[in-house]
Amino acid sequence: MHVLINPMPVYGLSMGVVAMIVALAYRRRPAIVAAFILLFLAGLSAWPTYHYGQAAYDRVKSMSDTVGGQWLDEHMARAEKLIYAFYVLAGVAAAGLLAPLKWPRTSTPLASGALVLAMVTLGIGGWISYPAGHVRHKEFRFEPP
Repeated sequence: MHVLINPMPVYGLSMGVVAMIVALAYRRRPAIVAAFILLFLAGLSAWPTYHYGQAAYDRVKSMSDTVGGQWLDEHMARAEKLIYAFYVLAGVAAAGLLAPLKWPRTSTPLASGALVLAMVTLGIGGWISYPAGHVRHKEFRFEPP
């Protein structure tokens, strides 16, 4: 299951970042709401990805060679440390959806802040993902884990 859903946080964040850039360029509230929804869903999708990754750890470790197992350990360590960035992003996106209903002037600052946080979280997602490609693919191993 992890293999099927692991692109969701990174690809979803990529779409959310592009949507937020376009929404901020046009300064249209419906576009900003759509971008916040994408960021919220991408942030939340990190939880099942993390959950199923932990569930598959032992199975994948047993199928991997020694170096692949080291890459898997690195992938898991990074995910355990930094998964919370996705949850913070989901919280900020939820705040960006709700706060402007009461305080309309907060829409653009929240969207700008969420965009920066989404870009940072996207980088974190890439950093977490990098070792995973090395677990079963020896052709990608150009450096030690």
